[in-house]
Amino acid sequence: MFDRYEAGEHSVLVHIDFPDESSKEDLHELQMLVSSAGVNAVDIVTGARSAPHPKYFVGSGKAEEIAHAVKATGANVVIFNHALSPSQERNLEALCKCRVIDRTGLILDIFAQRARTHEGKLQVELAQLRHISTRLIRGWTHLERQKGGIGLRGPGETQLETDRRLLRARIKAILRRLDKVRKQREQGRRARKRNEVPTVSLVGYTNAGKSTLFNTLTEAQVYAADQLFATLDPTLRKIMLKDVGPAILADTVGFIRHLPHDLVAAFKATLQETQEADLLLHVIDYSDDQYRENTAQVNEVLDEIEAGDIQQLIICNKIDRLEGMQPRIDRNDEGEPVRVWVSAQEKLGIDLLQTALTECLTRKMVQHTLRIPPKEGKLRGVLYGLDCISSQHYADDGDWVVDVRMPESDWYRLQKKLDGSLENYVVRH
Repeated sequence: MFDRYEAGEHSVLVHIDFPDESSKEDLHELQMLVSSAGVNAVDIVTGARSAPHPKYFVGSGKAEEIAHAVKATGANVVIFNHALSPSQERNLEALCKCRVIDRTGLILDIFAQRARTHEGKLQVELAQLRHISTRLIRGWTHLERQKGGIGLRGPGETQLETDRRLLRARIKAILRRLDKVRKQREQGRRARKRNEVPTVSLVGYTNAGKSTLFNTLTEAQVYAADQLFATLDPTLRKIMLKDVGPAILADTVGFIRHLPHDLVAAFKATLQETQEADLLLHVIDYSDDQYRENTAQVNEVLDEIEAGDIQQLIICNKIDRLEGMQPRIDRNDEGEPVRVWVSAQEKLGIDLLQTALTECLTRKMVQHTLRIPPKEGKLRGVLYGLDCISSQHYADDGDWVVDVRMPESDWYRLQKKLDGSLENYVVRH
């Protein structure tokens, strides 16, 4: 589709510092992204500007320096740690005589390498097509081949119009297929809701240790590696928790600062597991110097996907890298767990995490002592059916005295079924 230079495995990295906090990127993170993509960085060009240059993003002198670095090192791709406009990419490619990729293109490339499931591949292709569609115009720099003049003009579409039409058609087809996947997931979620099975979703910055923790809790064999975006496809597993019973644990794609909007839009189906969760386990790599900024970025994306109001339990991971740090649970003034210090790799504090999980998920349970007269045999049958009886005995007058513990939703449902008469049997202490 494009007349563009081929990208290879040797790159020159470009990182520019801006005074504006919202435009700042992390050079170390770029190096990790490049490593995750399987590319060898042969040189790094850094600089500082007050604002991006409209032609080259960097100044003309810095652009010449990049071109010289490409020639000197034999690199075949330049990777910018920033988002470039299509015209800036085109101008830089003309100057450097090699492929130029911005931060969004690099992340899309990593996602394309990592996608394993049918759904994951569709989501990546959708994100790529949306990214490419903004760059079609510069892709066809050779359109002067379509000659004008007497006898050479044709009645049909230009190549550019044809490609735009084909892109639109492919995007529509992918969206239809993803919608089908979304409906299938929705059915699964509805079934879990009906069975009162809580869903716990792992969220966090990329490479925080979510998949390692997921494997430790579920004994699954999900791919986990010390690289950015090791997990791309959502994975669900059942775990058993004391006093709660079965729960679903979901491992999700990691977040990153300035996550491209195309990706957020494309991964809506995956992120829906996060939106519908009863509890979010926010995994933070506390050995990372930038954990505060990373945490803020994750919360920003959670707000963006409308999951910011869901209850969070903070998991402070990788304590084995911190000197003198021991596993523990931090609680708030009400005694509720808010933070658990663990090492997923070394399996430290996992028992504490399970305790905190149980406490968080049982908070929506209700406990009552009921005194039920002999004539209410039907109600007794209902309570046995709900499997909510923790202890029972008979009073001297023949009344059945029973301690029940059940999800709040079950209690209200039972109340509604009995037109509110259930309250008449509650023993007030």
